[in-house]
Amino acid sequence: MLLKSIRYLSSLAAATTCMTIAASPLPDLPEPVSNNAVASTTVRGKTYIVSFMGIGQGKQQTDIHNKVFMHTVGEFGWRAMPDVPSQQRLNGRIAASAVALNNNFFIFGGFAVNADGSEQTAQDSYRFDPVTQRYTKLNDIPVPIDDAVALTYQNRYIYIISGWSDHGNVNLVQLFDNYTQRWSQATPFPGKPVFGHAAAMVDNKMLVCDGVALEHFADKKREYVSEPACYLGEVGNNANVIDWRKVPHPTGTARYRMAGINTVVDGKAVMAFIGGTTNPYNYNGIGYNTVASEPDNSVWLFSPSEKRWLNAADTLPVMDLRGLVVIDGEVYSVGGMTDKQQVSNKLINHQIKLQ
Repeated sequence: MLLKSIRYLSSLAAATTCMTIAASPLPDLPEPVSNNAVASTTVRGKTYIVSFMGIGQGKQQTDIHNKVFMHTVGEFGWRAMPDVPSQQRLNGRIAASAVALNNNFFIFGGFAVNADGSEQTAQDSYRFDPVTQRYTKLNDIPVPIDDAVALTYQNRYIYIISGWSDHGNVNLVQLFDNYTQRWSQATPFPGKPVFGHAAAMVDNKMLVCDGVALEHFADKKREYVSEPACYLGEVGNNANVIDWRKVPHPTGTARYRMAGINTVVDGKAVMAFIGGTTNPYNYNGIGYNTVASEPDNSVWLFSPSEKRWLNAADTLPVMDLRGLVVIDGEVYSVGGMTDKQQVSNKLINHQIKLQ
C-alpha cells in the first residue's frame, strides 16, 4: 500500500511539473511590433529580454516608434521601459541593431522615415542597463548605418557589418571596443555591400549571409537585387583583422531580413538562420516589385567546426526580424511579420532539429 502511495505521489509530481512547464511559455509582447531590435542577457541570476523600437501593426510611417519593452524571465508579462533617445527630429526607428554585452544592451543605428517618405539613417548609439533602466550615449558610429548586422566578440568587441547608410550600401566592418569606448575599422566585408542580411558568430568565426545589393544600369535607375551569398570570417589575434572566405550558399536563393544566432544542436555549436523572405521590401511587407512578401519557414544550420551546412527541419514562418534570442537553450523570435504581412506580438519558439 505504501509503495502504491509513493508511486501515485511521484506520478502526480511529474504531471504537475509537466503542467507547470507547459503553462509557463514566454508571454506575448504588449502590442504587435516588427522590425524591432531584440536581445537578451542575464544579470545576477535574472534573464532579461528587450524589444527596442520598431513598427506597429498599421505598417505606415506613423506607426514607426521608439518604444521599449522588457520581460524578466519567470515573471509575469512585459514592462514598458523609457523610450530610446534620439538626436533626430523624428524619434521612431526601424532597422536598428541590438546586442547584449557585459550585462548591458547596446543599440546601434536604424532609420527614421519622414512624412514625405524620405529616410534618414541614425548615427547615435546607446547603452541600456536593464537593472537601472537608464541609457548612456555612446560615441557616434563613424558611418551611420541601418539594416546592418551586429555581432559580439570576447565580451568586449561589437562588429557592425555592411548595411545601408543614407544613400547606399557600405562594405565597412565598424568595430566598437567596449573597453576603450572607441570605434575603428576592421577588414571590410568582401562581398557586395548589402542591407537586410543576417549573421551569427561562434567563438572567433562569423558567418554573414544574403541581403539586398544595389544593381546599377546604363539605361534605367538602380534596382534592389537579392544577393545569395555567404562569407565566413575568422578573427585572429587582432580583433580588427578578419580572414574572410566565401562559402557555398545553402540554397542559391537569398533571404531578406531573416535573423541569425549561435546555438547548440545535439551537442554541436551551430549558426542558425531563421525566417525572412525571398521577396525584399522596404518596411510595409510589400516588395519592391509591388508583390506582397511572405515569410519563409526553413532553417539553415551551419557548423563552423566542419565548415558545412547541416540539414534542418522547418519551423514556423516569420519575417522582418532584427534578431533572435536564446532562452534556456530554446531559440525565439520576438514579434516580426507572419503570414499576409501581419505584425505579430508573439514569441515563437523555433524548434531547431537536425534531419
